[in-house]
Amino acid sequence: MGLGWDEVVYVSQVTAHRPAAFFSAPRARGVSLLVAPVATWSSSTALLRVHLAVLSGLGLFLALRAWRGLFPPRVLALAGALFATLWVTLFYGPQAMPNYWVAVGALAAVGLFLRARAGRLDRAAPWGVAASVALMAWMRPTDAVWTAAPLLIWAVCVRRWRLSAALGAGLAAGAGQWVVEAYTGFGGLGARLAEAADIQGGLGWNIAVLDQLRSLDGQALCRPCDGPLPSTAVVLWWFVLPLLAALGLVVAVRAGRAAGTLLPLVCAATAGVPYLFMIGYAAPRFLLPVYALLAIPVADGLVHLITAPGRAVRPVTATLVALGLAGHLAVQYAVLERAVARTTAAHRDWARTAAELHRIGVRPPCLLTGEEAIPVAFYAGCSSANVTGHNANITRAGVERAARRMPVAALAAPDGRPPPYARTWRPRPVAGMYAFVAP
Repeated sequence: MGLGWDEVVYVSQVTAHRPAAFFSAPRARGVSLLVAPVATWSSSTALLRVHLAVLSGLGLFLALRAWRGLFPPRVLALAGALFATLWVTLFYGPQAMPNYWVAVGALAAVGLFLRARAGRLDRAAPWGVAASVALMAWMRPTDAVWTAAPLLIWAVCVRRWRLSAALGAGLAAGAGQWVVEAYTGFGGLGARLAEAADIQGGLGWNIAVLDQLRSLDGQALCRPCDGPLPSTAVVLWWFVLPLLAALGLVVAVRAGRAAGTLLPLVCAATAGVPYLFMIGYAAPRFLLPVYALLAIPVADGLVHLITAPGRAVRPVTATLVALGLAGHLAVQYAVLERAVARTTAAHRDWARTAAELHRIGVRPPCLLTGEEAIPVAFYAGCSSANVTGHNANITRAGVERAARRMPVAALAAPDGRPPPYARTWRPRPVAGMYAFVAP
């Protein structure tokens, strides 16, 4: 499938085979460290995918183990199967992206928090809470704050200072580097948060529920998100999910173990707030932590549907649930196939553009700027830079100086215009784009 735009940025920070791409304000360094054991010495995308696939499976297994003793093993196994077979999980698990790891960290953190709350003798649980929260903050600090906020509020309100300290230490350990980098590279924490919000189109009251629905048909990014809604078969599971979670809560209340279900539901709600009500676009990976936290209550509700009815009715309910899950799985894999095909085609376009650039003489060491400069530069082995936009990291004079010592090209869409400084440069068609090559 090749590496995507965001993956290129994260991998380029640690690989010796490509120049590092511009690292914008919202990004954190966790993914770069995650891929470093492979990316520092190998340029193989296949090897990197295998590395991440193995780690993602191990991460989910360990996160589910954190819940042992709180729910029966069959509930945990079903929860893992439900989360692992979502198309968005399968699509992003082997990718160098942060959202899956926020989901795994959230699942582990809530389970270990409940274990620490239930028994003071479980001395390892607070350490696990700190490590899990650190993993979330390591990947996406703001997501970690939204997800861990209910845990921290509860711990402070009931004066469980050890748990409060574990949560605070986890957030500090995971986000510490990001905060320090805010002061060294972005003018302070407030400035970095403001720049990150600006890149996301500004944060404020904006209902993005329909945007998320539109992205469920396999779109990696829905921006602007103004297309038609997917078919009922594609979005049905999204509406069934909260109903089954509510059933799981009812089952838990009747069984006298409401906290074990209510807490992940509350954390799922807070994790989803910024992506459902505060941004003007959508990407299905944003809600991976929500799906992971809902998986256990949903699995508990499904197990209840299968086991609660009388012996005469039980085969009927079990068959209906099995048919429903089979249909759900078929839809997920159909969407996954479309998502992979669409993404692979886009990444092949970048590879073709890079090959055409090499053909016309733009070879490493080189510099690309303009349209899709970051991913194309990675594929071509060039550095990337932009004078304007969210990824601006060079001046016009800097581009002109670079053009005196290396091949430089400004990329533009067929119907687009080159940057002002490149209007006198020679235009060359490259794989559906134009490259304005500096003399």
